[in-house]
Amino acid sequence: QVQLVESGGGLVQAGDWLKLSCAASGEPISTYTMAWFRRTPGKEREFVAGITWNGELDDYADAVQGRFTISRVNSNKVVYLQMNSLKPEDTAVYYCALRRNLIVEIPIMANEYNYWGQGTQVTVSS
Repeated sequence: QVQLVESGGGLVQAGDWLKLSCAASGEPISTYTMAWFRRTPGKEREFVAGITWNGELDDYADAVQGRFTISRVNSNKVVYLQMNSLKPEDTAVYYCALRRNLIVEIPIMANEYNYWGQGTQVTVSS
């Protein structure tokens, strides 16, 4: 089993920034993809950003491209999401997810991921 713990959410104003962190622990996994998803009430979880274990590949949703940056520290399996120029429409619960991978890929569908964190609330006021 793998445990994912997110932190860093909060309440900010439009134009501000936040940095989310996700730490993975438990069963060792050598190859994987870690990603951030978000969910607003009444909607499905949507892909925000993802990165492979080796950093060879990253990907972003169109809505956050150029504003959000995903990064990782492999030695302790931590992934970050730097969120700049936040907008009210970024308000959501943000979830960290991990997928066991044998190849370098970043799925954007939530059901492709094996493990999930509990989520952290991000609220952006106008």
